[in-house]
Amino acid sequence: MDRNLALELVRVTEAAALVSSKFMGRGDKNGADGAAVEAMRRAFESIKIKGEVVIGEGELDEAPMLYIGEKVGLQTDDCKEVDIAVDPLEGTTLIAKGLPNAISVIAMGAKGSLLNAPDTYMKKIIVGPKAKGVIDLNKSAEENIISVAKALGKKTSEMTIITQDRERHDYIVKAARSLGARIKVFSDGDVAAGIATCFEETGIDMLMGIGGGPEGVITAAAVKCMGGDMQGQIYPLSEQETKRCHEMGFSDEDIEKILFIDDLAKGDDLFFAATGITQGDLLKGVVSIGNNKATTQSVVMRGKTGTIRFVDAIHNLDKNDILVDLMKKYNMD
Repeated sequence: MDRNLALELVRVTEAAALVSSKFMGRGDKNGADGAAVEAMRRAFESIKIKGEVVIGEGELDEAPMLYIGEKVGLQTDDCKEVDIAVDPLEGTTLIAKGLPNAISVIAMGAKGSLLNAPDTYMKKIIVGPKAKGVIDLNKSAEENIISVAKALGKKTSEMTIITQDRERHDYIVKAARSLGARIKVFSDGDVAAGIATCFEETGIDMLMGIGGGPEGVITAAAVKCMGGDMQGQIYPLSEQETKRCHEMGFSDEDIEKILFIDDLAKGDDLFFAATGITQGDLLKGVVSIGNNKATTQSVVMRGKTGTIRFVDAIHNLDKNDILVDLMKKYNMD
């Protein structure tokens, strides 16, 4: 795929971030999410791709925009067919409460490269490049921590494991503390937490836990671009979620199968882009700098070259047609 598509994707996540940032701390997570979705959809209209959303906001009858199966991009005959996975606002609760680490994300790959994961839970282990090949979801949390520590040349007491602050992860906390490792918890937004494992400056050595399946595929695309490693397993937590898996063509054997990173995101013709909305550990949030201007910080990755770019931008909001239109629609300035 054309390498210039990387910057085009950044423009899409920037649009969603700028619009949704207007809702920060206002307690309206649905309004923020709807605005981000609409901004992202509008921004896709000018991109030269024949894209299909394989991970989005739900089915057609549940979400009017960016639904699974929706076509995005110019859709002309000379456009490349691609899979699109989106989370216009990862961390709706975070934006509503003005908490850190809300981001807008996109993953894109060649047609058939991204797993069409059911919108159920997924069990995950994620590590950076130095621990590639040593994780195993069939093993215990303790065994995985020990293996990753050895690969990183660390004592287990020097390890930091990140996991979502949920009761279902008590076994991870117990295992880490039994080995003297540090635990860092996050409330929402496991894409940001997952990719943090691949940046040494974050101090995060591995992620373990049970989070969103679609978010797992998006994370896998980024982790693969960075040379990290990931394993996942579809992990329905209710009969309703198991039924959802079956409706999407996943058999009981498929649900039990351990998914390697190449199962989640195939090949190297992959792109990933994210823009910070609220201040985060990896990306700065949207900041108003007066005169109706704002700054954003994004990260964009390309699987074929392994290039990771951070993009700092200053936006003149008066000249951003998408933002102007949506702010009028939502009666916000």
